[in-house]
Amino acid sequence: MGMVATGIYNAGLQLYKAGVQLAAMLGKTKAQRWLNGRKHWQARMRQEITGPIVWIHAASLGEFEQGRPVLEAIRTTYPSYKILLTFFSPSGYEVRKNYKGADFIYYLPLDTRRNARELLDIAQPALAIFIKYEFWYHYLTELYARKIPTLLVSGIFRKEQVFFKGHGAMFRQLLQQLTHIFVQNEGSLRLLQGIGLRNASISGDTRFDRVSALLQEHTDLPEIASFIAGSQVMVAGSTWPEDEKLLNEWWQQESRPGLKLIIAPHEIQESHIQDILTLFPTARRFSALKTDQTATGQVLIIDNIGMLTALYRYATVTYVGGGFGKDGIHNLLEPAVYSKPVIIGPEYSKYFEAVELVAAGGALVITNAAQLHTSVQQLLQPGETYPRIAAIAGNYVAANTGATQKVLDYIQENRFLSRE
Repeated sequence: MGMVATGIYNAGLQLYKAGVQLAAMLGKTKAQRWLNGRKHWQARMRQEITGPIVWIHAASLGEFEQGRPVLEAIRTTYPSYKILLTFFSPSGYEVRKNYKGADFIYYLPLDTRRNARELLDIAQPALAIFIKYEFWYHYLTELYARKIPTLLVSGIFRKEQVFFKGHGAMFRQLLQQLTHIFVQNEGSLRLLQGIGLRNASISGDTRFDRVSALLQEHTDLPEIASFIAGSQVMVAGSTWPEDEKLLNEWWQQESRPGLKLIIAPHEIQESHIQDILTLFPTARRFSALKTDQTATGQVLIIDNIGMLTALYRYATVTYVGGGFGKDGIHNLLEPAVYSKPVIIGPEYSKYFEAVELVAAGGALVITNAAQLHTSVQQLLQPGETYPRIAAIAGNYVAANTGATQKVLDYIQENRFLSRE
């Protein structure tokens, strides 16, 4: 990366930091956590970290869950190494800061040359793994300079990304510096090969391995079981305001006796919960349900983070949010692994697993409340529709597992880590 480009990059990071500081001053909790979590990180790391280390970085909670099978496989296969886990976003760190599968968990310090050098001086990782994306220039450059093997796991690439633009040379350099790039699909591999990269291969998506592990965890949610009480239930996960308005419009016309609705919003700040309660005035909050399991109701709002993956097990049908926003849907593999039919909005083309599951018939796409009503009625009426679609969803996940083992095999073949 040239000096001009580096200067622009560094200036952009400082502007980003200034924006976070302003948001924190205005009382934004997420921004305050982003700043406070990075205070005195050098002193804390020097005091706490001991080696040998494998460093795994995830942007947020979704990327962590995606990379979790690799993390846990390394921990099992190479027990003499300790796991350093970093997050960029509070939505990952705050939920998993007490995760027992890692030895040291921190926010990733801002990507400056000094921070990159200090972090690597302290941790001295034998191996670094980045999940899906997060191409931080100074960290990746310093890892490359120190000849520390660095892998990208479950990478996904699209032609619209900067790597494939004429002005993207400095970002292509970062990809070249990676020891190996494990991509999710053939399309991503072709894009990388098209810009001359040879350090990439298809492993598949480790999320399939992660969600498959959910089948063995059997996390019981007694409050949910009590609320459902044998009724059919729609679980709507990772919803945004657009989804909640659609669900409200559908719910007002839904006439199926006994059907219940559980909404697990993507954002759980109090203002958002209150907005949902305005749409569903008779809804109960899960936090209140925990203190009074005898209370009845038809609509439940999950006002915590971390239980959605287990919650889908209790669903009859599922709705995965995000499909009416520009960023697209959230993880539809989590309900699919339980062989639950999935309903999504129209913005899903960026997610190959959604494209494939829709094409296979395991997910239904809706664009309005009337279509949601029709889809739910179609799924819940007696007949072969529900079991057929449910089986397609479960079988799709089962057929695509194995990415974690491919990453582990590569680590073993190249002897990046020692079993001693």
